[in-house]
Amino acid sequence: MRRQWLHDMAKFGAGLIAADFITMWWLSMQHTLPKVFLGLSITSDMLVPAMVVDIFILLILVHYGWNIGRIPQIKERMYLTAAGAIFTVILLGHLAHVLYSGDISILGWDVPVFLSWLGVLVAGYLAYASFHFAMRMKGR
Repeated sequence: MRRQWLHDMAKFGAGLIAADFITMWWLSMQHTLPKVFLGLSITSDMLVPAMVVDIFILLILVHYGWNIGRIPQIKERMYLTAAGAIFTVILLGHLAHVLYSGDISILGWDVPVFLSWLGVLVAGYLAYASFHFAMRMKGR
């Protein structure tokens, strides 16, 4: 069953992402950075990675919104393996914060180490469960 409203939302989201990309490109051409917007300091070092992320999101939304090609069905085992790999990367990031005691600051708030311990536990369990269920599925 087709869900036309999802395609329409993807088209709307593609327009928002395109506007965000154009705004960041315009900011990079003004040479007036850093700026503060909603408490977040925007520097020139942030623009290029954000613009790359915008391009990838825009491609995904355009692909889905305008039905370019067919979206392949992913097998459940592959999905669980990919999720396990992502949770493992998150686990390693939290472990690095715990072991090396690096300072992490998000919008001026210093992230305490106990949150990374919680992240280690949750991400570790989710990675284990994802790989465990993926290995139990033979040939699916």
